[in-house]
Amino acid sequence: MWIARYLSAGLAGLSALTALAAEAPRCDAVAAAPSPGRIQLSEVARGLENPWALVFLPDGRMLVSERPGRLRLVTPQGQLSAPLAGVPAVVAKGQGGLLDVALDPDFARNRLVYLGYAEAGEGGAGTAIASARLDEAGLALRELRVIYRQTPKVSGSGHFGVRFAFGADGKLYAALGERQKFEPAQDPQQSLGKVIRLNPDGSAPADNPFTGKAGWLPEIWSLGHRNPQGFARQPGSDRLWLVEHGARGGDEINLLAAGTNYGWPVISYGTHYTGLKIGEGQAKPGMAQPQCYWDPSIAPGNMSFYSGDKVLGWRGNLFVAALKDQAVHRLTLDGTRISGAERIPVGKRVRDIRVGPDGWLYLITDESEGQILRLSLQ
Repeated sequence: MWIARYLSAGLAGLSALTALAAEAPRCDAVAAAPSPGRIQLSEVARGLENPWALVFLPDGRMLVSERPGRLRLVTPQGQLSAPLAGVPAVVAKGQGGLLDVALDPDFARNRLVYLGYAEAGEGGAGTAIASARLDEAGLALRELRVIYRQTPKVSGSGHFGVRFAFGADGKLYAALGERQKFEPAQDPQQSLGKVIRLNPDGSAPADNPFTGKAGWLPEIWSLGHRNPQGFARQPGSDRLWLVEHGARGGDEINLLAAGTNYGWPVISYGTHYTGLKIGEGQAKPGMAQPQCYWDPSIAPGNMSFYSGDKVLGWRGNLFVAALKDQAVHRLTLDGTRISGAERIPVGKRVRDIRVGPDGWLYLITDESEGQILRLSLQ
């Protein structure tokens, strides 16, 4: 019933992104010109247990989350700190644990850090978002406060999603998985399978697309997502890009727009793991098409736009980490169209990718003996 309510809502955010357009292209349909140099991978640090997210502090040190529930500082020379105090308790089971970490846009002044993690509660577990202040010594989090809890908490240990991006508007956007429950991704009264938009204190901004709309959570920005694990704002713009896992095939990159339905589980370019068809096919009026998709799946991690100055030919390119594919995918863009792809083999499951202050790319590997690697050109 609530799906029918949604489809009759006539949301302004759908416009040019709806499934009335032609089918989406494959992300790797066209080869990009190769990188202008020989790829070099060098180890920066090791000894991290299933690291999930990496972010650079203004002084060049890295703040790294480990899925079992630890947060560490790592120096540019690869020295690991002891686990920081003040990290919240997490459900470290399956895909759950301590997941994304992000710095407030005004971190240099307020020292605020945001954490995304799996939290236990009535009904099972769910993604929670907390803010805290990193002390000046970098040894502990202070004033930890949970600012948002995904609803409802459910059984199972998969599809927590949770990646953060800050918009040009300064708001916190968080991508939340549908916890392998399928239909709730379309339910406007649940935050499973949604991108939400929050003020720094966790409240819903008054200009969110569903604020004041009966039957809708006011924090929802977009819906119909499966298991998003990569999120990035395109430099010099207000465009937010999301990459999410498909099932058997159908990993997709989406360009977000307010109030838009991205289709899961009604439409998908993948199939169930049994090989059976998902939903109603690959397109449906009122549901957005991805910018591109992968089939077979690469199992995407995070992604970053290259904004460094080491390789001019990479400027504006989108780099996507890949877990199952054990690679990094470099995508070239023509406006908002994916125009070409280069696969860069790594040989390890790549969970996160960030542009470092030195202009090179930094990767973390999702392993029990996880590494931080620097990807550069010779």
